[in-house]
Amino acid sequence: MVDGPYKADEVELTSSLGYYLTKARNVLVERTDRAVKPLGLTAQQIGVILMLSSRRASTPFELSRAMSYDSGSMTRLLDRLEKKGFVVRTRSNDDRRMVKLELTPQGHEAARQLPNLGATVLNDQLRGFTAEEHATLIHLLARFIANGPEGEADVGCGPPPPPPDEPRR
Repeated sequence: MVDGPYKADEVELTSSLGYYLTKARNVLVERTDRAVKPLGLTAQQIGVILMLSSRRASTPFELSRAMSYDSGSMTRLLDRLEKKGFVVRTRSNDDRRMVKLELTPQGHEAARQLPNLGATVLNDQLRGFTAEEHATLIHLLARFIANGPEGEADVGCGPPPPPPDEPRR
């Protein structure tokens, strides 16, 4: 028996949380794809650019782990970014088996433009939300993520922010 708001015999696809989370992600990806198209990137590819730019990852393995991609998918993604001129792979001087990733000048320029594009996309998608509704949405999603299996939480997600009615520290 499951304790919670859902009962197996009453779950409706189009009213479930999973449906809404998937739809929300798809809407955001589509809008982001349109915003970054002039840079020659896709929503999927900007994660790599931002992770390398912020130095949160520097190898394919680190990127795969941080972005929850299998190694084959990450290899194909890096192949496309390298072919487009955003990323270059080099061998480590310390361990020739280790592949290091670096942004090219074109990759650095894209990384410089992405925060503005991302803010525009998010602000458009949050049109009509109050500051309190935005804070509540972030807080609830952070709590939802924190309930996931141990060790599988997104590397970039820290502890949930305080609820909107609590003072920020």
